[in-house]
Amino acid sequence: MLFSAVQPSGLLTIANYLGVLCHWKKMQDSYQCIYCIADLHAMTAKKNIYKKKNKNGSTKTILDTLALYLACGVDPNKSIVFLQSQVLEHTQLNWILNCYTNLGDLFRMTQFKVKSKNENASINSGLLTYPILMASDILLYDVNKVLVGEDQKQHIELTKKIARRVNRIYKKEIFTIPSLIITKSGSRIKSLLDPTKKMSKSDSNRNSSIFMLDNIDLIKKKFAKAVTDSENPANISFNKKKKPGISNLLEILSAFKKIPIVELEKFFLNKTYLDLKLMIFQTVKKKLVPIQEKYFLYRRDEVYLRDILFKGAIKATKKAKETIERLFNLFN
Repeated sequence: MLFSAVQPSGLLTIANYLGVLCHWKKMQDSYQCIYCIADLHAMTAKKNIYKKKNKNGSTKTILDTLALYLACGVDPNKSIVFLQSQVLEHTQLNWILNCYTNLGDLFRMTQFKVKSKNENASINSGLLTYPILMASDILLYDVNKVLVGEDQKQHIELTKKIARRVNRIYKKEIFTIPSLIITKSGSRIKSLLDPTKKMSKSDSNRNSSIFMLDNIDLIKKKFAKAVTDSENPANISFNKKKKPGISNLLEILSAFKKIPIVELEKFFLNKTYLDLKLMIFQTVKKKLVPIQEKYFLYRRDEVYLRDILFKGAIKATKKAKETIERLFNLFN
């Protein structure tokens, strides 16, 4: 079994797509997949995630995310697709695991250090304990594989550490220790305007990121404005330190075309930065247009989307209850 999740905290970017979403369709052929819309995780950054609603009361952001899952090839007949907050056992196990987690382990998490430094006094405790909820998401379903971006590796290592600790204390294999499937391409994609930082859906400058549902003309404009450098003649070569902008564009093109960067460097020898940007735009357009068409088709049918979440929650809850029952039988 395999678990993977994405937060519905905003419009998803091509970094989210390359990091996780583009792998989900093919994973369904090899594993029983559990795909989660992690709305509880999203609350650490956005408290108003449930605020935007349609006339019928459906939470817009969540249904947007689900429609995008489906457009990227997720099949609810093959996989369990559900909303995190609709399976109460996630928070139940979260509290239990809190009691088996050392505070020092949480303070050592790199993402917490970075985010708490940026947010200063406005840090909430959810940001600190985020990795424990993530551990709960995974351990609840006895999965043996977890698909995550490279930036989540430390959190998964903590998940394994917590699971081993509980197993050791009770001298039983209570939790399955999952192994990682790490996708590197998504975490390597940087901001178009500041290639020293990650491309993020929460970036205040919308021109820094390519969103999955961006208008095609807007995508072209964003790539046209992407940072390069002032070398003349143009030198399209990969060097993250000396040429971060060009290196980022090559990373994006390589990930979408599945061509090694070395081969791209040869292809773009004696070509211009405009040539590079045009090819990236055409490549991304070719991938995103059919996804967008499917997205809008699914998004129109909210009854169908809500039905997927309803059925997914039933399936997920059945598995989750088995784990919680096993735990409490042990405690008693």
